Amino acid sequence: MKQLSVFTLCIILNVNLIAQSLWGHGHLKVTPDGHSLEFADGTPFFWLGDTGWELFHRLTLEEIKAYLDNRAAKGFNVIQAVALAEFNGLKIPNQYGEAPLQNLDPTKPNEKYFTVIDSTIHMARERNMFIGLLPTWGDKVMKMWGTGPVVFDSVNAYNYGYWLGNRYKDDPNIIWILGGDRPAKTDTSDTRPVWRRMAKGIIDATNHLCFITYHPMGESSSTFFWKTENWLDMNMLQSGHSRHDIQVWEWITRDRNIQPFKPILDGEPNYEDHPVNWNDKNGYFRAYDVRKQTYRSVFAGGCGVTYGNQCMWQFYSVREEKIAFPERYWSEALDRPGAYQVGYLKKLIESRPMLNHTPDSSVIVSGQGLKGDHIEAFRGAGNGYAMIYLPVGKTITINTSFMTCNEVIAWWYNPKNEGVKKIGKLERKDQMNFTSPTTGIGNDWVLVIDDATKNYGEPGR
Repeated sequence: MKQLSVFTLCIILNVNLIAQSLWGHGHLKVTPDGHSLEFADGTPFFWLGDTGWELFHRLTLEEIKAYLDNRAAKGFNVIQAVALAEFNGLKIPNQYGEAPLQNLDPTKPNEKYFTVIDSTIHMARERNMFIGLLPTWGDKVMKMWGTGPVVFDSVNAYNYGYWLGNRYKDDPNIIWILGGDRPAKTDTSDTRPVWRRMAKGIIDATNHLCFITYHPMGESSSTFFWKTENWLDMNMLQSGHSRHDIQVWEWITRDRNIQPFKPILDGEPNYEDHPVNWNDKNGYFRAYDVRKQTYRSVFAGGCGVTYGNQCMWQFYSVREEKIAFPERYWSEALDRPGAYQVGYLKKLIESRPMLNHTPDSSVIVSGQGLKGDHIEAFRGAGNGYAMIYLPVGKTITINTSFMTCNEVIAWWYNPKNEGVKKIGKLERKDQMNFTSPTTGIGNDWVLVIDDATKNYGEPGR
């Protein structure tokens, strides 16, 4: 059994080392239009998450540090991780021999177990990263499948939520995520009272200074259960891992238009290196699949997106049994292509004014396709620019009549390697034709069209 050294804890918990560049902007909140995220001072925030679900349960602090260093370097700013983990997380101890609860009782948390979470939150804060903290995986509330056991009811859910909220009320880098891959209601069971009480416990303990969302099961959305709940700040869907080219852009559009408006993102699209429909005989999702789904969900109006890798979320190693055919250890999956490429997406979005943009695929006059060939586009605030994602390279015709300028500057951006090809300054016409540098399946590109008077720099820079 490993032990936490005093030296390690002192280094990890030294708040004097905490970076101030992000947290000086104030708390995270929803923009006035209800569609995006920003800090209290108006600084925009693009959510780029990673699913580190078993982070606290399966890694040592030294391993957690290595993981966070890697993710921070790639631009990730939210790590989604679970306090009461999925795979027998109540009974199998963490790497320091500690289980999270005494006698499986949510009102009796084990302080020693939670010191690893404390340290992880501080390490993430030093790296300007949020922890998207799930108080529990959903099988502890509604089992359906998995290990469970169900240990929560409406009484102890409040007490546990209050205890957690009080413990982390002074940490600015917590995003609370309820749910954990389960529906809140089925035909035979309604666990919404439990989740409401857990949310209320967190809210009461933090004096309302908290940000809460809900992680649903695959091919589902928080909007199925929580359309008008005032404690839910942001909606989340999970397009999941069962099929290629799930029409996530339609789901984002649907949820984005539900009133009252709340931000929406895909909190679990197809993972890189995940077997299609959990069977390796169906083949695997690869970086191209990740790019197609993440770009199209964001261009359809998502306020960010979460990446995942099949080897990473479970932190598969020599210590752990395989779950659904991982191909390599997590330490070998850190630098898979998709992990870099979602970071390029974040940089691309941040290279232009992020807020008050309008998803608008009607600008595509010709070239639109279906499923894997479906194109998504949006117009920037004030119609100063547009971005169009082509999952398959081809010739397209774009309607630029929404722009009032006489000239545009056009670019091709390569989502594989963040390369930029400048098309040049062009006379703006209401309809303009563009052909991507390479064409066909596997050759995805982003067309960026700028109002020439805006003097934007290269996209993604």
